[in-house]
This record gives sequence, structure tokens and C-alpha cells, in this order.
Amino acid sequence: MTKGNRGEQEVILEFSEITKSFPGVKALDHVSFSVEKGTVHALVGENGAGKSTLMKILNGLYHADSGKLYLEGKEIQIKDSIHAGHLGIGMVHQELNVVGELTIAENIFLGKEPKNRLGLIDHKALNKMAGEFLKKQGLSYSPQLKMKEMSVGEQQMIEIIKTVYFNSKIIVMDEPTSSLSESETERLFAKIRELKAQGATIIYISHRLEELDEICDRLTIMRDGQVIRTAEVNEITRNEIIAEMVGRAIENTYPKVKVQIGEEVLRAEHLQNEKVKDVSFYVKKGEILGFAGLVGAGRTETARAVFGMDALESGEIYMEGKKISIKKPADAVEQGIMMVSEDRRKFGLVTKRSVQENLSLPNYDRFSKTPFLNHRAEKKTAMEMVKKLNIKTPGLDTAAASLSGGNQQKIVIGKWIAANPKVFILDEPTRGIDVGAKYEIYRQMCEFAAEGMSIIMISSDLPELLGMSDRIYVMSEGKITGELSREEATQVKIMSYATANHQEG
Repeated sequence: MTKGNRGEQEVILEFSEITKSFPGVKALDHVSFSVEKGTVHALVGENGAGKSTLMKILNGLYHADSGKLYLEGKEIQIKDSIHAGHLGIGMVHQELNVVGELTIAENIFLGKEPKNRLGLIDHKALNKMAGEFLKKQGLSYSPQLKMKEMSVGEQQMIEIIKTVYFNSKIIVMDEPTSSLSESETERLFAKIRELKAQGATIIYISHRLEELDEICDRLTIMRDGQVIRTAEVNEITRNEIIAEMVGRAIENTYPKVKVQIGEEVLRAEHLQNEKVKDVSFYVKKGEILGFAGLVGAGRTETARAVFGMDALESGEIYMEGKKISIKKPADAVEQGIMMVSEDRRKFGLVTKRSVQENLSLPNYDRFSKTPFLNHRAEKKTAMEMVKKLNIKTPGLDTAAASLSGGNQQKIVIGKWIAANPKVFILDEPTRGIDVGAKYEIYRQMCEFAAEGMSIIMISSDLPELLGMSDRIYVMSEGKITGELSREEATQVKIMSYATANHQEG
């Protein structure tokens, strides 16, 4: 038994001296802490601290090299994720494991479908069971709705209630709000409080420290594969958490440096397509230009149109005063326009390839002036990017998939920086990464701007936009509804412009 501010609490789960190594890195180093029954226990730390590795051991996806796991006081050895499910342990991954072409009912019962006398799936029973369960959970979706027709937040809610259906005692949530809107986040928190009231125990992994006070009871801080501290959430400050996470105090979250802003570099006039409605904007040399707006406002679609990922019906783009034609991303790259997508795994990385190969992807023309690839030049450039961006990797030949989210993001940024962009578009550059990695990316953005690069940053994080932008455009329903200088921008003004069209409608 352990004691906290809530009185005596029964320990449901205990990690004891858990150790796990991968080639070139010790991911977990004698990790020990306990989780109390019926609580929301936060697990925080920088990318690469060992959080996800530990949870994958709990879910049976990895096996520890040494150490013990105790569930309700009994030692357990989890064989695989199916065995974990039988033990009452469920996990909602950051990268959702949904099958888009299947229905809600089929996703909930995937691999556990009711069968008829012939041994075939009984779809009538399946839909009836799913419909009754959805209704019980207060969700009005049709069980026959395909998952691909739902938002990320809605898909995530199905993944969470799926663990409830199969009586999970412990539910692990890995970065559950990283892709959610504010309203979807509130809905998720309500579901977490409901699950907690029903006696479920939740292990909550998040880089959004402001969420801890809202829903978490205790937290464990990890750094470099070790447990640094376990404490009650109300007994530790956010600054203390950050200092424990990164091993040092970060005095200034947004290290914005004032640089000389030069002449206009990129101008877009009257861009128009299905999602973008008569959008015009410009960015100057050395400027960090922010794009704000609610989910679905058209920010990403505007960037995709400029980068040639989405076709334009009309509109003009100018680089350094000259009209240019961009039909595909290769045209944009040729003009010196580079873009880091918000979905780094889908559009930014070849995860099975090495760090060096990923850093080289847009730059092979520089390394192949002859029929043969100049591996020496390729390796030199990769090493320069690893050093410049402080990418933590066992080696250049390490697969990108094995690195933390923050280091993967640095690779995506690094591959484009090696191509010397004039205009660098960053779409949600710090989503799903820790405070230490965020700080590194902010610092690099300031350096790039000081070198004369024009940066366009799309972000749903208002403090980030306010902290890093020289100027901010606000979008709503595909249109630009406001433009604010750094001096006049506030969260209230941004939200006023972000909801402008919604208020009129």
C-alpha cells in the first residue's frame, strides 16, 4: 500500500528494476515505480526517455531483459499484446491502430467477432452488440459507419471505448491529445474522468504539461531510461517537472531572437481551390510568419497548395518578385521552397531507412554528379546535419524508426536544411515532441531566420505562435480573417479572428 493526498490507495501495478537494451542504446535502466488503482498516473519525459518502451513491455510488444512486473500483487510475465488484453491491460497508441475500410463494429471486435453456426462472422449480432455498446457509452454513431469517415478524435474515442468493452483494468494512453481539437480534448478528458469513476486505472503519456493538473493524480518523470521522480501532481510545479525531464532548467521557453527582417521573398495572391478561399499573404527575408486557426481552417491546405501538393484552381505565386509556376513539390523545391508536413511519418520519413539515407533524400542530385553516388559527400552532409541539429542517434546507419519522435522531426527538418531553402514551411513542427526537443527546434528556427531564411510556421499551439512569430495570419473556413503584428497579437485576438466566420454563420 502507498499513501498519497487521497489517503491510502491500493497498488494495482508495479514495475521493479525493469531493464531493456537495444543495439547501441540502453532504453530502460532499472526502472521501478508503482501505479495506484483508480488513478490517472502521468508518465512524462523527453522523447527517448524510455516511456514508450516501458509501455510496450507492459503491452507485451517488447520483453524486458531483466526486472519484474506485478499486477495486483502477483508477478506476471506478459507474452504478447493478446495476453496483455486477457490480463486486463489495454493500450491506445499515438499512431492509432484502426482499419479505415472497416466499420466501427468491425474495428471494436476485430479478431473477436461473433460467429454463426457455419463459423462465419455473424454481422447482424456484431452490429447489434456494437450498437448497444455505443449507446451505453453515450455515442450516437452508427456501428456500420466506416472508420475512415471519422475524424482522428472520433477514431480515438472508439479505440478507448474498445478497451472498456474488453474490461481493461489498466488503460495506457500514449499522447492521446496530440492530434485533437480543443473540443475533442475536452470530450476525451470527460471520458477519462468517467473511466476513473468506474474504477479504471489510466497511465497517461503526454508532452502537454498543462494537461496534468486537469486530469492526473500522480506522475513519474523519466530521463535517459531511468526514473527521476514520482510525485503527486499537486506537489510539483511545471518548472520543476521540466527541469527534472531535461536535466536542466529552461528559463525561456521561446528563445526568440530579434533579427533584421529584409525584403519580401514569397508572395501568394488570391489562391483558390476546394479548401482555400481567395488567400493572399507574403513573407519577408528573416521573418518567422505564423499561421493560426482552428482545426479545418485551411492553414495546412494553403501550405500544401504553395508547395505543389494540392492543385490550385486559380491564384498566383511570386518568388523574389518573379511569378512562378508550381504544379508539384519538385517545382517548389527547385524554387527554394521546402516544407515539413504535420505528419512526419507519412510524408517526411522513410522509417525503415537509415538516418543518413533520410537526411540525403532531397539532395541526391548533389551527391551524384557522375553515374555513381558520392558516399563520402553524402556521409559528410549527414554528419553536419546530425551535429547542427543535435540529433541523438547511435549512428548514421541507425533506422529512423528506432529514434524518438523529437529526433525523427529533426531528421525531417535536417534533410530540407541541407537543401538550403529560401522559404521553409513548418506545419505543426513541435507536435508530439518534448519540451527539450521543442526548445532545440525553436533555437534552430531563430538561427535559420538570422541567416536570412523565411519561415512559415503553422501551429495549433497559441503560446508557441505568440512566442516565436514576427507576424501572424489567422484563418477561418479557408479564408484569412486577420493579420497581427508580434506587438499586437494576443490569444484573445487570435481566437476572435479564428472564430470570425463561425460567429457570422
